[in-house]
Amino acid sequence: MYDIAIIGTGPAGISAAITAKIRNKDIVLLGSPELSAKLSKAHRIDNYPGLSQISGADFAEKLRQQLDDLGIEITDKQVSAVYSMGDHFTLQAGEDMIDAKSVIAATGVVNAKALEGEDEFLGRGVSYCATCDARLYKGKTVAVLGYSDDAPEEAEFLSEIVEKVIYVPMNKQLPSERDNIEILSGKPVRITGDKSVSALVTDSGEREVSCVFVLRDAVAPDKLIPGVETEGAHIKVDLMMKTNLPGLFACGDIAGKPYQYVKAAGQGNVAALSAVAYLNGLK
Repeated sequence: MYDIAIIGTGPAGISAAITAKIRNKDIVLLGSPELSAKLSKAHRIDNYPGLSQISGADFAEKLRQQLDDLGIEITDKQVSAVYSMGDHFTLQAGEDMIDAKSVIAATGVVNAKALEGEDEFLGRGVSYCATCDARLYKGKTVAVLGYSDDAPEEAEFLSEIVEKVIYVPMNKQLPSERDNIEILSGKPVRITGDKSVSALVTDSGEREVSCVFVLRDAVAPDKLIPGVETEGAHIKVDLMMKTNLPGLFACGDIAGKPYQYVKAAGQGNVAALSAVAYLNGLK
């Protein structure tokens, strides 16, 4: 049982992890060891105090170094669901379940619009985690909408369990050639079915499938954390980064505009201090 689980390795999540670690809390930092792709690819950052005209790659390296100096390790797992259990939270991360007394969401904002039928069939043939749900579809045909860079790897994993994978590349990444992986060109239009998913419809036709795995870099907040109050694509927070769920805090882009690194880092610090105060209140 961790004191604080921090989801996201951008400036907000890293700032929260640093503050929580300095406050002697037992933390787990979940996200990519490569940190934020958005940050690493930034050409130049001009408005971060003390780091004048620094490139995104150099800024990311400084953040990594600070994590190393404090002995903070990154757990390389994507969180697909966060459940409030009353007195603690349970996070689903691949095949693992992680418990924490409090959670800080710093996942970034999801820009992609939900596909027609995606919300309706969530949990009934729509999944955001191949590792979590692959075995439910052993011997069946599934579709993968590959938005994230690691989607091809997830599709290859699925191909070892299911009968067939229909892969729809939403970026330039493709899985390796395998007999039971079919690359399907075309744009996904909707997911259809009755009580559960039965087909994926694209602009090139309809394919019968038992599940559609929608693999994005981040999951929309209302799907990631059932019961959390949202405003559009963002989690609703107060000035202390508190959400409507006791013990859950949010910071960075997921907490709303402006999408600025300096703002994200400041909110990460506030979220960590609020989490510490929450934990002290439990005592």
